[in-house]
Amino acid sequence: MKKKLLALLTVAAMTLSLAACGASGGAGGASGGASSAPAEGGAAEGASDFSVCIITDVGGVNDKSFNQSAWEGAQRAASELGVTANYLESKTDADYMPNIETAIDEGYDLIICVGYMLAAATKEAAEAHPDQQFAIIDDSSNADLANVTCLMFEQSQCSYLVGYIAGLTTQSDTVGFVLGMASDAMHEFGYGYVAGVLDANPEATVLQANANNFGDSAGGKALANQMIAQGADVIYHAAGGTGLGVIEACQEAGIWAIGVDSDQSNIAPGTILSSAMKRVDTSVFDITKMSLEGSFPGGVRTYSLADDGVGIAPTTDNIAADVLTQVESVRSDIIAGSVSVPKNKADFEAAHGEAYELDD
Repeated sequence: MKKKLLALLTVAAMTLSLAACGASGGAGGASGGASSAPAEGGAAEGASDFSVCIITDVGGVNDKSFNQSAWEGAQRAASELGVTANYLESKTDADYMPNIETAIDEGYDLIICVGYMLAAATKEAAEAHPDQQFAIIDDSSNADLANVTCLMFEQSQCSYLVGYIAGLTTQSDTVGFVLGMASDAMHEFGYGYVAGVLDANPEATVLQANANNFGDSAGGKALANQMIAQGADVIYHAAGGTGLGVIEACQEAGIWAIGVDSDQSNIAPGTILSSAMKRVDTSVFDITKMSLEGSFPGGVRTYSLADDGVGIAPTTDNIAADVLTQVESVRSDIIAGSVSVPKNKADFEAAHGEAYELDD
């Protein structure tokens, strides 16, 4: 079978901008401490004594994606459940443990760590503080700790759907994918997307690149521009704040971008074809409610298409009606089990009969 999948070189220099940044709390907060003025203008204060703290990864709370969705879930919990919510923002990986320790010292009942990059710090803190409740998003390595709930998502499923949309929409038969960081969890986005593209359009070529950074908008824009120069007319990102640069490049070039985690259509309404939704906000609300009610589960909780924990964004104005109909049919087939979505290299190659590996 003719190889249709190409990889761009990772731009290693992208890590330099992140290394140059210092740690800080949320907007207006002190370095390494709790923000006194989170996004939306202040900590979300509730009526109860229960408190929850979000620890962001390096993408930051205003990434318009993964971390922001987690914070929105905490704000919803403050509004509907009466809890007090706040966040601590990480600028580099060196901030993870100090931020967790700050949250413990300040007496938060529930600490929610956003992203697999916080797995080691969460493990260390959870083992040292067995009475402190933690949740972590996109990591299951701490599932054996009774005081940790791992919030997982079938991100390959929503990525498959937006890949299917991309495969049916592309006019050049060339699409792109920008990854924020290489890991098993992040590769689920890529394998699902590529499978969706090729199942919808076997003649398509998929360009892909790893930015090796969740907080480098300029680097994301540079990678997208390389893909655009090679003919890509649809580019999907799973890259947090780095993806904002991908969207900007697509907007300037007049091609389609596909967002991730949240409905990103409001960033560039005429540019966002769709977004692969991970309801991080729902998972944060759910675990906060369970913890508040004394039913903290521990272990792993997984969200999928079947329970609307993942999916495509509700904004579908830019998707052709016939494409949307086909995608809805595929969604039903995935839920029914008649379409299997690959999560890793072995699954992908078994289904598509050719060697392929995402860029590390």
